[in-house]
Amino acid sequence: MCHTIGGGVLVGPDLQGVAERRSEGWIISFVQGSQELVKAGDPDAVAIFEEFKIAMPDQSLADDEILAVIEYIRTAEPTGDASSGPAEVMEEATEEQILLGQNLFQGTTRLANNGPACNACHEVRNDAVFGGGILAPDLTTVISRLSARGVAAILARPPYPVMRRAYLNSALTEEEAMALVGFLQQADADQALYQPREYGIKLFFAGIVGTAFLLLLYTLIWRGRSKGSVNKAIFDRQVRST
Repeated sequence: MCHTIGGGVLVGPDLQGVAERRSEGWIISFVQGSQELVKAGDPDAVAIFEEFKIAMPDQSLADDEILAVIEYIRTAEPTGDASSGPAEVMEEATEEQILLGQNLFQGTTRLANNGPACNACHEVRNDAVFGGGILAPDLTTVISRLSARGVAAILARPPYPVMRRAYLNSALTEEEAMALVGFLQQADADQALYQPREYGIKLFFAGIVGTAFLLLLYTLIWRGRSKGSVNKAIFDRQVRST
């Protein structure tokens, strides 16, 4: 679930009144190919993308099917407050849930239905997680961007084609989803404490510079060292004294 009807912003905008804000033709074009509108510079599509920083997956729906959805939205009862629900429980995540979420994220604990670990495609800037994929976005601040309930909705029903295929027959359990959201909440809250992943490269070059500096320092210190053999100096004194 990415949208509500009268329940406020979730992963995407609240759809209540969308038929009054946008024309039916625009809605059809956006649902069928949102990024085409963004690339074309459509101001409304660009504004939505900039606000939510996430692309709506193209939907293979016919025009009349989208019109039916629009009509449903016009007459539907509000779906409730987007701030209520699972997020309230997740804000109280226990240390055990957070640790479970961390282990599930990096695959040290297998998912119940044998789905792929999150870090196969994503990474999180957290010293407790080793490595991560680069095929999908960094999830360090995903809670700030999408809210806990929004992330929970994505985990429950993935809207992205690749993610949907990956978990088609291996959906997350509710316990696993809550644990992952708990871990991501902590990672988001603590993200300022952690260095970005490229800090290893910076340390490598800093090590080279430090080594060069020490070699130069040692060279300067040893310039006044004795260069001849101590035994030869003793021998020369003995020869001069005879």
